[in-house]
Amino acid sequence: MKTRIFTAFFLLVALQFSSLAQEKYQFRHQGLDREYWMYIPENLPEQAPLVFVLHGYGGKAEGYCPQMIETARKHGFAVCYPQGEKAPKGKTGWNVGYPKQEGMKTDDIDFICDLARHVQKKFSLSRKNTFFSGMSNGGEMCYIMAMQHPEAFSAYASVAGLTMEWAYRSMSPKMAVPLMEIHGTADKTSLWEGDPDNNCGWGEYISVPLAVGVWAAEAKCTHTETVELPVRNNKVLMHRHLGGSPAWEGGPEIEVRLYEVVGGKHSWTHKDMDTCEEIWKFFSKYLR
Repeated sequence: MKTRIFTAFFLLVALQFSSLAQEKYQFRHQGLDREYWMYIPENLPEQAPLVFVLHGYGGKAEGYCPQMIETARKHGFAVCYPQGEKAPKGKTGWNVGYPKQEGMKTDDIDFICDLARHVQKKFSLSRKNTFFSGMSNGGEMCYIMAMQHPEAFSAYASVAGLTMEWAYRSMSPKMAVPLMEIHGTADKTSLWEGDPDNNCGWGEYISVPLAVGVWAAEAKCTHTETVELPVRNNKVLMHRHLGGSPAWEGGPEIEVRLYEVVGGKHSWTHKDMDTCEEIWKFFSKYLR
């Protein structure tokens, strides 16, 4: 009897795992075979939404942020996890101009844009409802992508991401976009207050509130509302910049958010809030 119970239990666990499993694919870009991993819920209809999730510096796509997979299964969207290439000094990541990435040649903005079109076509996913997120080094890509190709994604969500000073000084937003940032005030890797003197070795970058404020100004937001999320661990203050221009003619206003995790460190903040659910709630405001 016990054997049958244990067998049934492990079969159930295996079925749940298989339903949440990623699958590996390759995509050739600028002479390189680039890897990406996909999660597509069972019975997902054609033209369903798609969410990109980018790992951080030194990270890998395989098995990354399973919480987003659970959110995708619950709400019915596909997830693409691209894999960053290695810099000459050996760490995987996205080419955002860190001093540690000196000599890195990959054009990751172009790669992600091309990969988005490839994935949309290959898996019959919605081009209008494709969204972009990333953590840390992946969060930096959110800001650069929003500046260089705002039309490629419908909304952006950065976790512990930064705006590099070189990007802030050399580029301006081409158009307003819905954007949110989740960031801990005690993050010692991506400093809340910025690092204008490059004391941390990542290159100079501006403060988090200023980085988010750039997009609130671009959207012509008129006022800010602050809401405290239910406390789990650290206190989370959601600052909503409201009154922005329409995201499209007749569409919802462009909103820009900053989630201030008071005392939070460098992480996805899963202990402080339901991060992936919060990201999807924001993205779903801009479904068409």
